[in-house]
Amino acid sequence: MKQIDKTGQTSGLKIAGISLMLMMLTALAGWGIYAIPAPVVDRMLESDLRLRASQLNQHIASHLHDVEATFKHAIMDDHDQEFLELLPETSEIYRFKLFDRNGRVFWSTRAPDVGTTNTKPYFQEILATGGSYYKHEEKPIAEVSGLNHEVMAGSGKKTCHVAEIYTPVVIDGEFLGAIAFYSDITPQRDLFITRVRWSLAVLSGVSLLALTAVILVIYRTNRRQVRDLRARAAKERELMDDQLRLAREVRLLGELNEWLQSSRSLDELFDMVSRFMTHILPEAEGSVYVYSNSRDVLDGCASWNEGSHKAHIHPEGCWGLRRGRTYEFGASEIDFICEHAEPHDGRPYFCFPILAHGETVGLLHLRAHDGREEAFHDSKKLAQLCAEQVSMAIANVRMRDQLHDQSVRDPLTGLFNRRHMTETLRKSINRSQQNGSPISLIAVDVDHFKKFNDTHGHDAGDMVLRAVGSALEQGCDRDEIACRIGGEEFMLILPDNTPDDAMTRAEQVRQAVEGISVRYGEKSLPRITISVGVAHYPAHGVMPQDLMRSADDALYAAKDKGRNQVQVANFGAISASTAELSGQKTPETKGARKSAAT
Repeated sequence: MKQIDKTGQTSGLKIAGISLMLMMLTALAGWGIYAIPAPVVDRMLESDLRLRASQLNQHIASHLHDVEATFKHAIMDDHDQEFLELLPETSEIYRFKLFDRNGRVFWSTRAPDVGTTNTKPYFQEILATGGSYYKHEEKPIAEVSGLNHEVMAGSGKKTCHVAEIYTPVVIDGEFLGAIAFYSDITPQRDLFITRVRWSLAVLSGVSLLALTAVILVIYRTNRRQVRDLRARAAKERELMDDQLRLAREVRLLGELNEWLQSSRSLDELFDMVSRFMTHILPEAEGSVYVYSNSRDVLDGCASWNEGSHKAHIHPEGCWGLRRGRTYEFGASEIDFICEHAEPHDGRPYFCFPILAHGETVGLLHLRAHDGREEAFHDSKKLAQLCAEQVSMAIANVRMRDQLHDQSVRDPLTGLFNRRHMTETLRKSINRSQQNGSPISLIAVDVDHFKKFNDTHGHDAGDMVLRAVGSALEQGCDRDEIACRIGGEEFMLILPDNTPDDAMTRAEQVRQAVEGISVRYGEKSLPRITISVGVAHYPAHGVMPQDLMRSADDALYAAKDKGRNQVQVANFGAISASTAELSGQKTPETKGARKSAAT
């Protein structure tokens, strides 16, 4: 008996020590979840923003007519001014400034900055020696251009996180000046910090859950040992089985979380869920439903363990969705069957609403196998954890899809932007080089758009651009894409189209735009016409920039001939574009383009 008491006291001290350690780990985990993400995310954002700023610096230098004249004497032509003014609209920066070598601002998106001088030490010590300078600080919301200040103020935020990146302009080893970029990184920073905190919270929660379970198992084992020493061997085997099961569940939950977070689409995510749930909850069959875009029904996405799912179910037909919390059939004296569980054979089941950022996005339905009802009821907590894992994964995939869509779409027209167009054209050319399929490129420009804007206003101009973009998008089929590359300029990529087919499609597009009627207020706007240029691969270029330049030359040829017509590029366009890239002037380069545009 003394030995038993001694064993109980020793076990009690161990349990107390483990409890103390668990509390310390909990406090440490809470501190880490709050303190660690911000500096880590800031370091990641700094590295990414430095790279983007360097690329923007090269982009600006490559588009200026004469870089040395611009930074030494502040000489810029109309094309340079237009390009600089449009740059904030086509990139994530909301403000930037150009400095000469002495730190004086000679051009800025904000007129009051012009003429000021940067006398900070880093300008001469870092920038003048070829390095870049990065500064991150919080600024008032009113300081950031392009934000809806009323909305931001309503959200309770009074400041934004702004990144300032200064990059040097160096030509042939000579320091000519610098460019400063200002970017509002508040959304990205908050998003990444939230994701890191969630990830740390999940990992910490799983670890603490495992430690808590181990403490409970040890405590129960100690009580069993004190009551009956002769059953010690059997109880130890039972303890070992429990530990193995718990370790397996924790391992599977960790693997499930890791795989779900790396899924690239919802289809891939649901396939992973089906495979993991078969192993995590073998005593239950299950299915997953997700709200459709219209939010009126839920679509069946996956099922496992001999379960099945319906194509569509109504949210009112599930008691879990109607009550907004987990519904367990078979746990109460009086139960009601969900419509989606029909036909029902009396087996217990769970309905877990899947939540993402406070919004219900789907349903996880689990039903016990015959003869496994007791084990099924015991698995409720594990099933709830699985539902939470699926919830976070769906939220991450949807948010990633939204961010990707925002990065490749033009916000005004909804068409793809210039960056996506360039990447798609490059991939199409590589594919054509492998299989010999034809490619055509159509350049589109709205006729007299500047005059139209000056006469009817920018709001009416935006309506025209949206209408033209809609007509171009409706004219695309299969792998064809329509892009807005800037201002009133658009392009269409037509893979697998012969030259004759491309010319026919170009004429159809022209006629479709000509037939558009746009109403602004209580009146109809004047007729819209476009000039169209067509180029074919490889006849008019084998590189993306050559093909785009050929289509652009054909577009300006259409303008020279009276507008509202389609012109195909000539075979001299390749050499002309190549000469222009090398700095030589040809009759079909800058002078001809300016005359055509005016």
